[in-house]
Amino acid sequence: MEYVTLSNGVRMPMLGFGVFQIPDHEEAKRAVRTALDAGYRLIDTAQAYGNERAVGEAVRESGIPREEVFITSKIWLSDFSFEGGQAATERTLERLGSEYVDLMLLHQPMGDYIGAWRGLEKMLAAGKVRAIGMANCYPHVLADLCETFAVRPMVNQVEMHPFFQQGRNLETMRFYGVIPEAWAPFDEGKRNFFRDPVLTSIGRKYGKSAAQVALRWNLQRGVVVIPKSVHAERIRENLDVFDFALTDEDMAAIAAMDLGRSEIVDHFDPQWIRFLHSVG
Repeated sequence: MEYVTLSNGVRMPMLGFGVFQIPDHEEAKRAVRTALDAGYRLIDTAQAYGNERAVGEAVRESGIPREEVFITSKIWLSDFSFEGGQAATERTLERLGSEYVDLMLLHQPMGDYIGAWRGLEKMLAAGKVRAIGMANCYPHVLADLCETFAVRPMVNQVEMHPFFQQGRNLETMRFYGVIPEAWAPFDEGKRNFFRDPVLTSIGRKYGKSAAQVALRWNLQRGVVVIPKSVHAERIRENLDVFDFALTDEDMAAIAAMDLGRSEIVDHFDPQWIRFLHSVG
């Protein structure tokens, strides 16, 4: 496993396991146990996913010491306020059955995320969270946060894959020392992702799948990745990306795939914003 060091000195695995869209308690617990047994040490959940309790149980039942597993969760915007951010963090700790969470993110930069950020700063100072960050911040929002607060986001988790590469956002994160983390590293399977001719052609050279090539590409850009699967063989396959490296030619071929926009969530569409505010 490769690691990255956050701005406050906390070490975070570069590859983790995501549990989005696994709301069933037993299925989520089974998937996390499979991931932990395979060697994953970063588990990414969220209050909106409805499976924090399953994640906590899986970690305890694995027998792996708590300090060896890096757990990330996220607060939904319905709890965004100074008091709400603190109360929501306490609820996450209760569901996880843990005295701390390694990384707590604000799930969307909407509503009173300024107040919620101040709440997370207090949780950080109290040792309830080891690191704090944002999710779904575009460059202008991230820059504003970094210029406003003494404690800058340590991570920004955004959609990032070959079809939406977020080059400007990546540059902004590097400028401010914010670690980039990619959700939906496979574009949720859109555009026949797992059979894409560019990715599969590159993969043939190394005996790797299109998915493994996409993960390796992000890793070589310094991006943490959190692929999700409920299939044991794919969970193991997604972790097997540290024994090869893409060439400059490979990286350039993938760079040419960028559409420059999301096909999953359009944060610039008012209809999407209304929907996100209606959730939770």
